[in-house]
Amino acid sequence: MSVDAAALQTARTGAGAAAPTAARRGRRSRLASVGLHAALVTASFVAVFPIFWVLVTSFKPDARAVSPTPRLVDESSVDNYVDVLSGARGDFLAWFGNSVTIAGLTTLLGVFVSSTTAYAVSRFRFPGRRGLMLTFLVMQMFPFAVLIVPLYNILLALGLQGRSLGLVLVYCTTAVPFCTYMLKGYFDTVPTDIDEAGRVDGLSPFGVFWRLVLPLARPGLAVTAFYSFITAWGEVAFASAFLSAADGSKTLSVGLQVFIQQNRTEWGHLAAASVLVALPAVAVFYLVQRFLVGGLADGAAKG
Repeated sequence: MSVDAAALQTARTGAGAAAPTAARRGRRSRLASVGLHAALVTASFVAVFPIFWVLVTSFKPDARAVSPTPRLVDESSVDNYVDVLSGARGDFLAWFGNSVTIAGLTTLLGVFVSSTTAYAVSRFRFPGRRGLMLTFLVMQMFPFAVLIVPLYNILLALGLQGRSLGLVLVYCTTAVPFCTYMLKGYFDTVPTDIDEAGRVDGLSPFGVFWRLVLPLARPGLAVTAFYSFITAWGEVAFASAFLSAADGSKTLSVGLQVFIQQNRTEWGHLAAASVLVALPAVAVFYLVQRFLVGGLADGAAKG
């Protein structure tokens, strides 16, 4: 046997021995597999059970919703939903309309401002560019409770205190910084050759952004739109401080407080209203969920 043949045989033997070794290293033991699946089942149960119990409670009378010996089915009916939707327990439909209006305007304005800002920061070099992004970063460090008083004074000076438009602007101060960072990272992944080709065809910078770049950024726009919507849909602190105390001006998150009284809590009606509040958020998530993973991954690639 020649030297080359012997070396080839040795290489084949080594590769054959390495393959089972690598396979054994990548294979989990039965005990590890059981432990992993048990942990996943436990985590899923912990995540799903509270939502399931709220759904079950929403069909129970208030007296049966909380008891020493809870039952899965105990005089269940749809009376709670009928009372909530009919206005017997607060003006739910007016709250729903206010929440849809405020959340919709926040989404549209927040996505437009953050997308144009992110595109400008991503494509152009101008004085104050780094300072602008640093300002957005610092704004996200402040908790809501610290911002209530200064924002209240600003809205009072502008004559927007107690109005829906003022609350929309307040929510944009929360949504725009995060959305700008997200979209800036996404626009960085779009080749600049597209911008140059658009300018050659006679498009203005805004035309390049609106007609060429923005359609390619749909996953990133879906993520930021969903974040803006959720920011406005379920928020309580700003809505309680900046809206009028009149029942018809409340949002859903503030209106739900009518079910929590000083002496008792209407748990069945509160659970039914909570389920109704969650449905629009679930619907929005279903519409954008196919873009969420890709948009988050691409937006985090650069920044």
